[in-house]
Amino acid sequence: MKIKLLENDLNAYDIKPTREGDAGIDLRCCNKDVEIYPGETKFLNSGIAVAIPEGWVGQLYPRSGLGVKKGLTLANTVGIIDANYRGEILIAAKNTGGAVIEIDYLDRIAQLVVLPHLNYSHSEIVDELDSTERGDKGFGSSGDS
Repeated sequence: MKIKLLENDLNAYDIKPTREGDAGIDLRCCNKDVEIYPGETKFLNSGIAVAIPEGWVGQLYPRSGLGVKKGLTLANTVGIIDANYRGEILIAAKNTGGAVIEIDYLDRIAQLVVLPHLNYSHSEIVDELDSTERGDKGFGSSGDS
C-alpha cells in the first residue's frame, strides 16, 4: 500500500505500527488546539492519503484507550476507505463523554486496518438461501442465556 504524507511535520515513523504484529496503522491529529465538547463531532485531518490495492478496503477505528478513558469515538462507528479514494483520510471524532476532550497536535487518535473484501459485482439474487442450524435467529440467539 502506498502512503502519501500530506502534513509537513509528519514522517514515516509517525504512521508506522508501533509494535511488531500491530494490525493497524496509527493515525495522528494534524489539527492544532483541538477541543471537542460533549456530544460534538469534529472532522480531524490525518495528514495522509493512501492508495489501497483493488480488492482491499481500509477500515478506520478509534483507538480503544481514548474511547474507554475519554469517550472519544468515531461518529460513523467504523470509517470505510475504498480502494479508489485518494484524498486525505479525515477522522470524524465524536465526544461521547461528559467533559471537553483536548487533542494535541500529532496525538494518535485512530487506526487504519486494511483488509481484503468480497467482490460484490459477482453477487447473485436468489429466491432462497441455503439453510443453516442458526437460520434466522437474530440478536443474542447464539449465546447460552
